[in-house]
Amino acid sequence: MGIRNYLIEGVSGTGKTSVATELQRRGYHVVHGDRELAYQGDPRTGEALVSSQHGQNSLDINFRHRHHIWHLDKVKSLVADKSHPISFFCGGSRNFHRFIDLFDGVFVLDVDPETLKRRLAGRAEDEFGGKPDEQDLVLRVHATKEDTPTDATSIDATRPLASVVDDILSKCGAAG
Repeated sequence: MGIRNYLIEGVSGTGKTSVATELQRRGYHVVHGDRELAYQGDPRTGEALVSSQHGQNSLDINFRHRHHIWHLDKVKSLVADKSHPISFFCGGSRNFHRFIDLFDGVFVLDVDPETLKRRLAGRAEDEFGGKPDEQDLVLRVHATKEDTPTDATSIDATRPLASVVDDILSKCGAAG
């Protein structure tokens, strides 16, 4: 989707959707990965979970989290499409290791634990991170960094949204 492609990652509540929306507002091409690319599947093979596998574990938040992946062929296809000068892929995936090398850069939105707790507390129960068990998972994953790309540029997402997006754009060499 872009001549240059960037991945914006981070745990739930760090601001990926807000950053994506602001980038779109500014005229940039954005792929909302959690809406457009995500499904429940095996992070090693990409094989979609059959309904019986997914159903028996649908209440297990850890299982759902571990199997939240992006469709690899769709990511590859979007990255190969050079119809936009720059594209931002925003969202979280447990199989990012299978496609991270396709990106020109990777950013991880980060916040302090207090900010994360406050943001999650403000979520509706039907939004991921809105329920207590989901909040516990997000806070654990945030603390351990177990689902965060290691070779990424960390972005302080506690700042105002415009500043966060300006920082990302400056690191991409794009106009603010």
